[in-house]
Amino acid sequence: MTAPVFVVDRLDAGGPRFVLDGPEGRHAVSVKRLRPGEDVVLTDGRGRWTQGVVQAAEGRDRLVVGDLEPVREEPPPAPRITVVQALPKGDRGELAVETMTEVGVDAIVPWQASRCITQWRGERGPKALGKWRSTAREAGKQSRRVRFPEVTDPVTTKQVGALLAGAAFAAVLHEGGAERLAAAPLPEDGEIVLVVGPEGGVSPEELALFEAAGARPHVLGPTVLRTSTAGTAAAALLLGRTGRWA
Repeated sequence: MTAPVFVVDRLDAGGPRFVLDGPEGRHAVSVKRLRPGEDVVLTDGRGRWTQGVVQAAEGRDRLVVGDLEPVREEPPPAPRITVVQALPKGDRGELAVETMTEVGVDAIVPWQASRCITQWRGERGPKALGKWRSTAREAGKQSRRVRFPEVTDPVTTKQVGALLAGAAFAAVLHEGGAERLAAAPLPEDGEIVLVVGPEGGVSPEELALFEAAGARPHVLGPTVLRTSTAGTAAAALLLGRTGRWA
């Protein structure tokens, strides 16, 4: 799929054409400068999508799409890959979300670890979460996805433990791990959950709780990655090993 992707609120089963307006229409007409005859993909971001051909660009924010194909639904991938991401400092959280979305992560779980420098308190929490979700949406479009990753509400350490306990495979990325993620036995379906700690690392108490839930510490390689890049590198490794990139 190489045609540009645009997000719509809903996709009806029928209809000979679709009018894309609002912010998405403005992006298509004024930024992408699409013209009649070009292909586009319309998706709800939840797996339903259709492809059509631009019939007209009207004004600065209205794109008329015709020759629509029947609406298709992309099935949820297996195994599902979820990354529990400790809150990085600055704008590194959005960088982590962007690159994890681009490689194909299915869910991103913000985690307020004990050693996080960043704190999502008061009004800052909803604002920061909104940025993460907006970043996932835009990165999903850029990478031509039709099923965007879920960015959940922030969770506590106890909630992370419960998530790990229900996973088909769970691991904590940790430089002290004795096992390599590249050699770990992986399930064919179910959910894989990875935990990425903050700049200060996962605390001994958190590590013990996660191990009790079934998530052993694993290393990626001989180098130590930043919290904003570790999840992306690990997810890429797993996507290759599970055959999802085959």
